[in-house]
Amino acid sequence: MTTSCAPAPAFDAESLDALSEGEIDGLDHGVIQVDAAGTILRYNRAESRLSGRAPERVIGRNFFFDVAPCTRLPAFYGRFREGLRRGLLDETFSFAYGFDPQPLHVRVTLRRSAVPNRYWILTEVLGRVAVSPQREAVRAAVDQRVRAEPVDPTLCEREPIHIPGAIQPHAALLVAEAAGLTVIACSANAAEALGEVPLDRPLAALLPAAIVDAAGQLGADPASGGRILRQRITLPPENTPFEAVMHRVGDRVLVELERAPLHPEDFASASLTAVEEALGRLRAADDLAQAAATAAREIRRLTGFDDVLVYRFDPEWNGEAIAEDKDPAWERSLLGLRFPAADIPAQARALYTRARSRFVIDRDYVPVPLLATPTANAPVDLTFAQSRSLSPIHLEYQRNLGVNGSMSVSILVEGRLWGLVIGHHRRPHYVAPETRAAAGVLTDALALRIHEMESRRLWREQQDHLASENRLVSELARSDDVITALTAGETTLLDFFGATGAAIVSDGAVRRLGVAPPDEAVLAIAAHLRATLPPERSGYASCEFAAEHPASAAYADRASGVLAAFTDPRRDHLLLWFRPEVPSTVTWGGDPRKTVLAAAGTDTVLPRRSFERWVEERRGASEPFAAWQIGLAEALAQVVEGVVLRQRRKIAELTTLLTEKEALLAEKDILAKEIDHRVKNSLQIVSAFLHMQRRQVTDPAAKQAFAETMGRVMSVARVHDSLYRTASVDEVDLGQTIENLCADLAVMAGDRHTLALDAEPGLMVPYRKAVALSLIATELVTNAFKYAYDDDAAGGRVAVSVAGEPEGRVRLSVRDEGRGLPEGWAESPARGTGLGMKLIRAMLEQINARIEVEPCAGACFTVTA
Repeated sequence: MTTSCAPAPAFDAESLDALSEGEIDGLDHGVIQVDAAGTILRYNRAESRLSGRAPERVIGRNFFFDVAPCTRLPAFYGRFREGLRRGLLDETFSFAYGFDPQPLHVRVTLRRSAVPNRYWILTEVLGRVAVSPQREAVRAAVDQRVRAEPVDPTLCEREPIHIPGAIQPHAALLVAEAAGLTVIACSANAAEALGEVPLDRPLAALLPAAIVDAAGQLGADPASGGRILRQRITLPPENTPFEAVMHRVGDRVLVELERAPLHPEDFASASLTAVEEALGRLRAADDLAQAAATAAREIRRLTGFDDVLVYRFDPEWNGEAIAEDKDPAWERSLLGLRFPAADIPAQARALYTRARSRFVIDRDYVPVPLLATPTANAPVDLTFAQSRSLSPIHLEYQRNLGVNGSMSVSILVEGRLWGLVIGHHRRPHYVAPETRAAAGVLTDALALRIHEMESRRLWREQQDHLASENRLVSELARSDDVITALTAGETTLLDFFGATGAAIVSDGAVRRLGVAPPDEAVLAIAAHLRATLPPERSGYASCEFAAEHPASAAYADRASGVLAAFTDPRRDHLLLWFRPEVPSTVTWGGDPRKTVLAAAGTDTVLPRRSFERWVEERRGASEPFAAWQIGLAEALAQVVEGVVLRQRRKIAELTTLLTEKEALLAEKDILAKEIDHRVKNSLQIVSAFLHMQRRQVTDPAAKQAFAETMGRVMSVARVHDSLYRTASVDEVDLGQTIENLCADLAVMAGDRHTLALDAEPGLMVPYRKAVALSLIATELVTNAFKYAYDDDAAGGRVAVSVAGEPEGRVRLSVRDEGRGLPEGWAESPARGTGLGMKLIRAMLEQINARIEVEPCAGACFTVTA
């Protein structure tokens, strides 16, 4: 942050114009002459001594873009451009140069020369800027470091980076009590922006009413912590534009003031059109790699960084640069490199999760300390502050990377830190507020695309495995030999989870499939899991099993990864899947074992210096198993136990008690009932998986489709439940079945609709007819819920009746009191997918039934079968 200051140097533009080259060189003040484009024409010795740059090295180069890019700010370059537009360049202000090793506080004067297209930049040293003890310690350690030793990486994690006690100098900060909005702390440069020291002053006396009102809203709402409000304001005496950013932390309201460009085109601010075009290209990406590459390219195009990376975290928080777009002239490339978790320690990741973006204009900036009143007895939490000063360790890390200006924007997927979009610049680099916001919008769009792609991939994988499970369950239900059904049918254990080997351990015997360890090794694995897996857990997975069970290291080529699920409480039966070792070569950006170094003989922690490619060969690890795969393995084990093993035990018990003929008949009844019971349970499992998947999608149509499918599944499940509860294995009490089904449908309807039922008791019908009528009833009732009543209405009543007819036929009626059927409804295109009516027609044809539409207040459908 810079501001006007007085007095100006004791010479003006006219006197400078009259001086010779030698006389200008003899001045004590720094003198630079530039043209309207900023090209340096003169550079005197005093300025050379201040900057350390010889005149011959800078004359002919651009001062703002090339020689001193740290000045390309609204407070410096913006003033220069405004003076050119007005035709009157007459500005004096203070500025801090972050010269290494000694930063300087200077007074800058901008003057127009009498010579056309000539302008003067005058520099007068006001004093040296004190370096913070933390930064001084890091610099001293770097200077004296001859040999560094690895130290505990948690030393970095304990650094309180959210309370640095300083901000970056391009902004000013006011900290007010939330209750009264009185300033209790501020940055040391706040007086320069406001024209007075703001401590103990109310915000209303310092800032425009609009921003004070917004701050008051934050102060009155304790739940607004972290919510960011932005406003563009002007401050006297010259109506200078400022970007005001406000947020609340605890019982304090923080207001950041950053001088904004009066003309955005001077700083390449992103336009709405450019952002929309970039979003369109991002939406067109087909996969993650293309989306990441597009995001890197478009964000670099908007922000102007030399290099933009998309950086993804793995489960251990190591990072990988999965996409990069950079200046071809920068030979350094980070694409494909991995970086250890300690490079971005835990507290930094937590900060990235809460505060989504961070921009650094100049790595060598001079931090502006915070001042406070005596009543402000706690450090100022700068977690959400846009201008928060960075850790000296991080700044040294940037120096080691060859980076000056930088950007980090968090990629949050479902609230979790998935990765970062990182911008690197070899020189100081200012990004206008509008462009920073555009980078955030594009990063959010990338996060949505990642979530969409990952959700689709996960959904496809889960659906494929659910289909395989359904086929396997069907085979189990038909088979007399559980082991054969699991290992030799059309669908086997080997069709699950991308395994190359599988095995079943049952009462000490082993059956293997595919590429699996020998029987004795499988039994040893089973014994290890039986002894070490907690009693409350039935499932287990590891992608580095030999690390836990060294005896299995000999079989790494076939069993580096193990997924297992016990099927019974006694753990006599175990399902196993194996994945082979996948040898991999990981290329790190430097040796990951030396992520944090301590300077010899000091307590100062330093980041590593080398980012040369360091190759690591990894052995003994397979592709990891996903959490949902463990859950599905456990569910499959339960199905195996429920559908088959319990059946076998029960049949064996009955065989010993009954005669051969009676036993066979009893077994038929029990088996049929148990199958109905287990099929019902299996259908409920399928319904539960559908419900889980429904919660993961956001598209309303998809949610509705999942809900309808769940209803259809549960209607069939109710028929099997009725079969299980009745004495007959061939007939079902239709009234009881429809009653249970309506209870399920009423729950799905919620409070919006009521469902009435009139069912004739003891109405026994064949199983096949019961299934068809249950599905028809489900479709008619759900259609009434969806279409009979207006969306904004309170809902209505749907009545269902079931009664017997002569000659063993039954009548099913579904009636609503809604809007009724439109004319020509039978020939009109179906609303929705039309799947429901197709299903009804198929069921009618299957049981040789007919459907009639009767006139009533709403719509009435009667099925006779």
